[in-house]
Amino acid sequence: MPAGLSGMFRTEVAVAVAVALALGLLLLALRPADRANTRRALVALGLCVLAEAVAKAIDALGAPRAGGLVADAAAIGIGVLLIRLVAILTFRSVLPVFGLRPARIVEDLVSTALFAAWGLLWLRLAGVDLASLVATSAVITAVLAFSMQETLGNVLGGVVLQLDRSIRQGDWVRIDDVSGRVTEVRWRYTAVETRNHETVVIPNGWLMKNRFMVIGARGDARLRWRRWVWFSVDPAAAPTRVIATLENAVLNAEIPHVASDLPPSAVLMDGSGGSSRYALRYWLADPQADDPTDSLVRAHALAALARHGMRIAVPVEERLIVTEDAARKAAQHAGEVARRRAALAGVYLFAPLAETERAALAERLIDAPFVQGATITRQGAVAHWLYIVVAGQAEVWAESRSARTLVSTLGAGSVFGEMGMMTGEPRRATVAAKTDVECYRLDKAGFEEILRARPDIAGEISRLLAEREAELEKFREAARMEQREPPRREAILKRIRAFFGLDAA
Repeated sequence: MPAGLSGMFRTEVAVAVAVALALGLLLLALRPADRANTRRALVALGLCVLAEAVAKAIDALGAPRAGGLVADAAAIGIGVLLIRLVAILTFRSVLPVFGLRPARIVEDLVSTALFAAWGLLWLRLAGVDLASLVATSAVITAVLAFSMQETLGNVLGGVVLQLDRSIRQGDWVRIDDVSGRVTEVRWRYTAVETRNHETVVIPNGWLMKNRFMVIGARGDARLRWRRWVWFSVDPAAAPTRVIATLENAVLNAEIPHVASDLPPSAVLMDGSGGSSRYALRYWLADPQADDPTDSLVRAHALAALARHGMRIAVPVEERLIVTEDAARKAAQHAGEVARRRAALAGVYLFAPLAETERAALAERLIDAPFVQGATITRQGAVAHWLYIVVAGQAEVWAESRSARTLVSTLGAGSVFGEMGMMTGEPRRATVAAKTDVECYRLDKAGFEEILRARPDIAGEISRLLAEREAELEKFREAARMEQREPPRREAILKRIRAFFGLDAA
């Protein structure tokens, strides 16, 4: 056909150009996210229109066959661009209005099928025998399928993965030793970006044949991932106490990325090998921060175990026996006692004690470390011990049903909880670790021996407590001096003697 097939459809080609141009302008307005693709399609449409003009010029110069070929190529291009623009409008603008959001590969498959149909129609109009073409192409297809079966397997795998949505862009997945977020699901491969900012390319055919894990429940809009943190604890510690300590270490701390609506749980997993192996399980809200959050949870749990005197078990095969002479041990012990006596010397409550009594008291102090964010003591709790802050800072909060007010910040040398140890009354405020805090803890039993040996010291201590309480009352709006009956010193002395049973003695 010298004039080319496009000469048969000049009007149809013009209409197709007008429709494609209108669709392109509409998509530029409706789909800002696809403006780059739409602009490229409009540029290609302009080139096709330019090719039509070139074909007419070539035809006018006396080369109708060459002009017809150029016009045919332009008409084919216009048809392809029109199909592409219709597909984008249908799948990305029209179907979402009706609540239908098919996978992107569905759009690609439909577009490819329409391209093939348009090509076959054009060949048919050009007079090509499609029967012979199909027979020839079948042989070629069989050869290609045999030689490219692995590539085709990956392509078909990508089709199936996107159609059944077993893995989707944005999913957090674990595939063997690879863990990360799915950034792309393409025809041939799936790309996973790890936390190390490495992109791992996994063939879709492999995903179709093997098992992989998608993090989070499909039916839950919020991403929740239960993490397991392991501890080996000395079997001498009671399992119920260890479990409660591990769970409270997370419950009583504000740890970033830990889901607060799902409580942690601790379980005893194994009791053989000379140690008790526990798993502390908590819910992580952001998989991106898995290792840092595990580290914080582990730090809070280890500090809680240390505060409660529960030692981490050392595997039998790794236990070291170090022989030290008596002089070295005595020097180490003397150094620790000196540090404790220095801490006690700065506490107003122990000013009436003799040096020998403070030395005896130093032996009864217990190390009590806290991790930043941990609750050291809670308002209203009953605890018969006090804390001496050695390092770090702690915040004192007054809590009510409607508000939580910061009262003060405690630093090294501060003491709190003395009224609980001396009278047994509940805590008057909540104290939380502003930074990592090192404390010494002294309980009622540690002080009882000294108090029973010298009951008269209770009177002096009651005076100091009364003075301390009077100072604190200046900052408490709710306190009323006229409500204090009997007088402060006598009331506190009576409570101390009753709490320690001095009257009965």
